[in-house]
Amino acid sequence: MLAKQSYRMFVVLKFLSVCVWLLTLSGTTFGHENGPGVKVVVKEEGDAVLPCLISTKENIIRGIFDWKKDGQKEVFLYDAGIHYNNGRKGQDEQFKGRVSYFQDQLMNGNASIKIQNVKVTDSGNYSCIFPRLQPSQTFNSELVVERLLKDRSGEIPGASKSCITILDATKDRSLLQCEVRGASPEPKVEWKHSAGNILPAEEPQVSESGGRYDVTLDITVTKTGRYRCEVTQREISHQTFAETVVFISGDHQHQNGSSNAPTETPLV
Repeated sequence: MLAKQSYRMFVVLKFLSVCVWLLTLSGTTFGHENGPGVKVVVKEEGDAVLPCLISTKENIIRGIFDWKKDGQKEVFLYDAGIHYNNGRKGQDEQFKGRVSYFQDQLMNGNASIKIQNVKVTDSGNYSCIFPRLQPSQTFNSELVVERLLKDRSGEIPGASKSCITILDATKDRSLLQCEVRGASPEPKVEWKHSAGNILPAEEPQVSESGGRYDVTLDITVTKTGRYRCEVTQREISHQTFAETVVFISGDHQHQNGSSNAPTETPLV
């Protein structure tokens, strides 16, 4: 009984060793082909460097390497000095004019690339392939592009702008109203001073219809200065603001030459 179990274990180990040998012979290893080997995380509009360095560090100036996204899109192809940036055709439109390589590092087997001004749509799995190496080698990277919080009105439906109205003004105070219309999802609306400090305001008035939100937020200010109404919708990475300059004639601190006196700028 013990002899039969030993024999079965020998057969299984032999089979596994043959499988590993075949994978190595074809240039495929578990570390290269099963999922990304390196995860690169960058902010939207930044630059991303995707690493690719062959294990032998041999000179690849006269070699060929091919970068693909998600196994299909042509990102960058280099073939003995001919590539997409000097006349070669076939690059996917998504990457045209945004991908470069490190020419001075080719002699060290470095086929890394840099993608400029990355977009969220650039996120995905990238493969760097050396088809002529014996055995051939493939290196995988995962690129994750994180959204910036920025003005996306006109880019994403429901990303709304704000509008400021001066409802009432006396020599001692001004009543300001910030209005946001048609926002989706529901926005967070805040009043801020020019220094960026959040100011106490009245309760926001919110109405909803068909998944669209209208919001008004009033504030009474008693000092001369620049005031900003900021709208944030984090779910869609949208943030924008409107500004206004308020002059309070009874603000004696301002009249006496306060260093916080505002300078005129266009409204956003």
